[in-house]
Amino acid sequence: MAQYDVIIIGAGPAGMTAAIYAARADMQVLMLDKLAPGGQIINTNEIQNYTGVGTVNGAELAYQMFEHTQQFDAITFDYATVKEVKDNGAEKVVLCEEDGKEFTARSVILATGTRPRCLEIPGEDKFRGNGISWCAICDGAQYRDKDVVVIGGGNSAVEESIFLAGIVKSLTIVTMFDLTADPIACDKLRAMENVTVYPYQDILEFVGDTKLEGVHFKSTKTGEENTVKCDGVFEYIGLTPTTECFKSLGVLNQFGYVEVNDRMATKVPGVFGAGDCVTKNLRQVITACADGAIAAQESSHYVKNQA
Repeated sequence: MAQYDVIIIGAGPAGMTAAIYAARADMQVLMLDKLAPGGQIINTNEIQNYTGVGTVNGAELAYQMFEHTQQFDAITFDYATVKEVKDNGAEKVVLCEEDGKEFTARSVILATGTRPRCLEIPGEDKFRGNGISWCAICDGAQYRDKDVVVIGGGNSAVEESIFLAGIVKSLTIVTMFDLTADPIACDKLRAMENVTVYPYQDILEFVGDTKLEGVHFKSTKTGEENTVKCDGVFEYIGLTPTTECFKSLGVLNQFGYVEVNDRMATKVPGVFGAGDCVTKNLRQVITACADGAIAAQESSHYVKNQA
């Protein structure tokens, strides 16, 4: 059984930054992820607020980050689906689904990020992946010159809507509140001629028999109901932490996020958190990277103090 100084679970911006900082602190690092490195940013068309970079494609930034991690011999990356993390005091055990694979380390950083939240309304399961998507970069091209609905009004919804409006025939945004993204982005979106916004709506149902045909919703202010015909829907209504495999550690809050202090430490000695899966107010690439740097530094201090 291989043993490391730190195992980082998750290879998004937080996990990759943690790996780099840990390697520079002379730690032997294992970074695990069940998917391609990059996390949610690989599904983002443009990132415009990462300091010093300017506008960059999310997948491109993810690739650059991963290439950076590969400059260190101390960092090992492996594809694995973690099913449980056990705290055995000075030793942490990470159990994986693949072939009963398990690893041990003196510390662990939890950086599994989040996944898109679903509406859980009629028609959603029926048209999931066949009319309803959560990734405009992945699936937007198939709706070129067609009618599309985006559900949500936050940063992700607005940024991806700007991308979609450039290729689709019409774009309708339906949101429970109003557009709440950065004002500059909201102004840019509202100025696009093929965009219509329905704020303060309760989405009731996805309509269609064998294929998606529209979205049925009701105003939370007037009670008026509408159905907008469309060929596709993209949902951006928030995120759910991907932390189910950490339940036995007892470090999650009631919403499933990893509870950490300002040093990214959980209540379990040697277990740290970083990135979008931890309790925090702002979930951005730059804050995830900052979390990763802090978690790696604190992990290094912990390991050296245990020696």
